[in-house]
Amino acid sequence: MRSIDNKLRTVIAEDELLVMMGLESNLKELGHEVVGKAADGEKAVRLVLNLKPDVVLVDVSMPKMDGIEAIHEINEEMFVPSIIISAYHDESLIKRASEEGVFSYLVKPVDLKDLKAAINITLDRVEEFKDLQEELHDTKKALEARKYIEKAKGILMESKGLKEPEAMQKMQHMSRNQNKKLVEIAKNIIAMESLF
Repeated sequence: MRSIDNKLRTVIAEDELLVMMGLESNLKELGHEVVGKAADGEKAVRLVLNLKPDVVLVDVSMPKMDGIEAIHEINEEMFVPSIIISAYHDESLIKRASEEGVFSYLVKPVDLKDLKAAINITLDRVEEFKDLQEELHDTKKALEARKYIEKAKGILMESKGLKEPEAMQKMQHMSRNQNKKLVEIAKNIIAMESLF
């Protein structure tokens, strides 16, 4: 996510020119690059999907499409961490933003300190999110492997008249001898069985 020098590529979606200029100035002061700017929700979606920034800052109230809807559209296509900016603190907006996977919520006027904190929180949450995704992926792979191993073990038990521990030992022995993962051995056993 972060480059070696911690410089983030950002897109700002804000329809108030002075607010946009302030955000751009603050982002640059924090050492980040503004790769795109949009004054309406539809343009924001197109920009983000084309530029694939590290973070997007989106105003809630914008012409053509509000910021939360824009984030929804973006999230349908790809994952880009987002920070919502609003003129006021509104519980229903915060709830909507949270449901769309927004990582941080700022109330105008946004100062440098608040923006820096929001970006740091967003980056930390993105790392947690990625770790969870990886953990989930690993768990799914382990469960899938377990299904193959159990099925292959059942085939060996039935075809060779082995007990469960013996079938498992036989597969482990084959795995060592052939220098293959246990799941590969299990898939081979299943494939061979399906030929007969």
